[in-house]
Amino acid sequence: MSIPLEGIKVLDLTRVLAGPFCTMMLQDLGAEVLKIEAPGTGDDSRSFGPFKNGRSLYFVSINRGKKSMTLNLKHPQGKEILRSLVARHDILVENFRPGVMEKLGFGWDELHRINPRLIYASSSGYGHTGPASRKPAYDILAQAEGGVMSITGLPGAEPVRVGCSIGDITASLFTANGIMAALYQRQSTGVGCKIDVAMLDCQVAILENALVRYQVAGTPPGPLGTRHPTIAPFQAYRAADEYIIIAVGNDSLWESFCGALEQPELAHDPRFTTNKDRTEHLQELNAILEPLILRRTAGEWEETLEKAQVPHSRINTVDRLMEHPQVLARNMLVSVDDSVAGPVRIAGNPIKISDMEDRVTRPRVPELGEHTEEVLTALGYTGEEIVAFKEEGVT
Repeated sequence: MSIPLEGIKVLDLTRVLAGPFCTMMLQDLGAEVLKIEAPGTGDDSRSFGPFKNGRSLYFVSINRGKKSMTLNLKHPQGKEILRSLVARHDILVENFRPGVMEKLGFGWDELHRINPRLIYASSSGYGHTGPASRKPAYDILAQAEGGVMSITGLPGAEPVRVGCSIGDITASLFTANGIMAALYQRQSTGVGCKIDVAMLDCQVAILENALVRYQVAGTPPGPLGTRHPTIAPFQAYRAADEYIIIAVGNDSLWESFCGALEQPELAHDPRFTTNKDRTEHLQELNAILEPLILRRTAGEWEETLEKAQVPHSRINTVDRLMEHPQVLARNMLVSVDDSVAGPVRIAGNPIKISDMEDRVTRPRVPELGEHTEEVLTALGYTGEEIVAFKEEGVT
């Protein structure tokens, strides 16, 4: 079976999440990823919890299958080794603050000079241009400054961060998307390019209809809890034992839902006939729906709504998610047999490709600097030189 990125070599100068998640996706699609880490300490996330037998499962989950080389990028010899690696790789990914690569002597102009075919992808907080370019950034800052936090949570409640690191992860996704486009472009031009992705930009890009809602209403959208701003009913409702999501996406489904409620007359109530009507009279509608839904358990509603073909879902906890038959059928939980932590279940690859095997396991995580000697040998350095590099703090 073919693997889309087989033969593509990625030089990974990233750390923590935004960059490593991107290069993990490239590795899942067949690329060979060489992770460059600081001697002695490595990627900061090697020391992030949770831990199992002393191993960071945070690090395992997004760095499995990569190679690891330690290299001091501030040392003249380290810079020389990096130049050799740049010349031999297709892609370089980094998530330093803008200006760091230039300070190290590896800005875009220099990278392009060394290897005109190189695709250079940078993921940073604010991007390489603009007045805020050099500001430090974390996921929570991107969520806050990018407007996402302002529309997340319950009305009138304190600010809420999205439960996963959506600031980092959306930057990873857009960076990987840019890399794929650049690889395709390089097939015809033979020349690489620079990709500049900012976490702030990515948060703006996923605001969906919030931007246009503000322009229509004239007031900034606020948090709505689980409900949709322009579709109703489309939110969480409390059943007798737990919450259930009910998503009535059109008027035909509304009629089916009213039948499932055993309240067919609701479908013809002029307040609720169309989606626009239901959205405008949501408070009145919920005053009717909430006590009805409270009469049965979530399981009973699942059975009823399934028969009526009305979209619905329980709010799964992670333990239930990990046993979800659809998740398991799609191979979205795979195993890493780590040499320290033992078997670890992690997320699989959501990109299913017809002629690519969707393996049920993933390669283990590399030890810090595990492949340093292998890489240096391939570059032509002797055993004596490799030992000296270690002693001199180069690797």
